[in-house]
Parts: sequence; structure tokens; C-alpha cells
Amino acid sequence: MVPILADERVYIAYEASYYRILRENRLLAHRNKAKPSRHAKTKEHSATGPNRVWSWDITYLRSTVRGRFYYLYLVVDIWSRMIVSWAVHEEESAELAGALIQESCMRHGVDPDTLVLHSDNGGPMKGATMLVTIKWLGIVPSFSRPSVSDDNAYSEALFKTLKYRPEYPSKPFEGVSAAQAWVKEFVGRYNGEHRHSGIRFVTPASRHYGEDKQILEIRKEVYEEAKQKNPLRWVSGKTRNWNMISEVRLNPVKKKEELSSYERKSA
Repeated sequence: MVPILADERVYIAYEASYYRILRENRLLAHRNKAKPSRHAKTKEHSATGPNRVWSWDITYLRSTVRGRFYYLYLVVDIWSRMIVSWAVHEEESAELAGALIQESCMRHGVDPDTLVLHSDNGGPMKGATMLVTIKWLGIVPSFSRPSVSDDNAYSEALFKTLKYRPEYPSKPFEGVSAAQAWVKEFVGRYNGEHRHSGIRFVTPASRHYGEDKQILEIRKEVYEEAKQKNPLRWVSGKTRNWNMISEVRLNPVKKKEELSSYERKSA
């Protein structure tokens, strides 16, 4: 309005006055079609043992043909961080995803009625076949908010670990069998050898099968003995925390006191 009136050699008021009048008449609010959509935070899920909450996703693996990829389907247990199932295919589909989840439940002896399966909002995740399979098995579905990648943080972190490994091929995979062979080797090392920082540096497999309790108890004893031999090295009197993590939360809701503390720090 201001420049149009100026072109007509008309001046009525300062520009801020126009905005004040528009606000008073509620003409600066979002119209329905232009109003940004708001999505509720994904429901929090808690895992206090293995096979309670799984997260899964699909990532791309480069092939030698430009623009063509292989698709790695990966299912991880958020309690233990163990990769419970995986597959590499030449296509991305809800049918293949549904078959993988069904096979995973059977192989691990999981009661689907007690399982939460989390994913993002991709096509294979919400495809009709996949949703039918989940419903038929009795699994509780959980989905990320649209365009919010960190709602599926466990899978995203795992893919980053996979692709940042020193041994990850610098060149594209020659074929789907080559991709499958590499992933198989990676999964074996990750589950059985990788000491994960999020679970007190035990391997995913040892935590998944309940072996981590004894491992952590031994570590406690080692540190206590070291403290007794040379107490001056432990100024605070406390040794490293080797207590087993009893609960893992997916998309945890911030408590009010935590939020207030964060807001104070931000201010």
C-alpha cells in the first residue's frame, strides 16, 4: 500500500501505522491455506528390556550405475542397539519391508503384541502392505513427525555409524551381492565387537542377551580396587559410572523442570 500510494503522490501515515491498523483488525494473521501446519510430538515409548521397541529405516547404497542405488533395510532394537534384522534389495517397497519385519519377529521369538515399531513417514513405512502386516501381527506402530528426521534418531545415528566406518567402501558397490556381503560383515562386527557409548561401552549383542550386567559389575570391581590402592587419584571419591542403564526412551518428553532450566540457560 505504501509504495502504491507514493507512486500516486499520496502520503497518509507512517508505515508502522498501517501495520498497527492491520493487527487491530486481525489482517496480519495466517490465512488457513497459508498457515504452517503443526504436528503433535511423537508419543514417547520406553524400553526396559530387549524386543520392546524397535526402530527401522532404509538408506541408500551407491551402485556403479549413476542414479541407481541399492536399498539397505535395517531394524535396530533401541534398548540394546543391536541390529536385529537387515536386508539389501534393488528396490524400495512396503512388501519387502513387511516381509522383513515378519521374519524378524519369528526369528527372535518376539510377541508382536508387546512390540512398538518406530519409523519415519517414507512410502515403504506407510505403504498399505506394511501397515496391513503390522496390524496383522499386532505390533504397535509409531511414526516420526513429517520432515523431522531426529524423531527417528536411533536409525539415523546407526546409518551415520555405518557410513563413517573407515572400511566403508569409497567406491560404489559392484552389485547387490557385494553390498549384501559388506553389510553382513558390518553387522557382525557392530553387534559383536563395537562397544557402544550409549550403553556403557558394552557390545549390543552382550546387552541384548543379558551379558552386560556381569561385564559392568567386573568393571566396577576393577575401578574400586584401583581407588583403594591409590585414593589420591580420585579427588571426588567417585569412580566412573558403570551402572547398567535400565531404561531407554524413544522421543522422550521433556519434563517441566528440565524445560524451565533450559529456558533459563537460553535467556
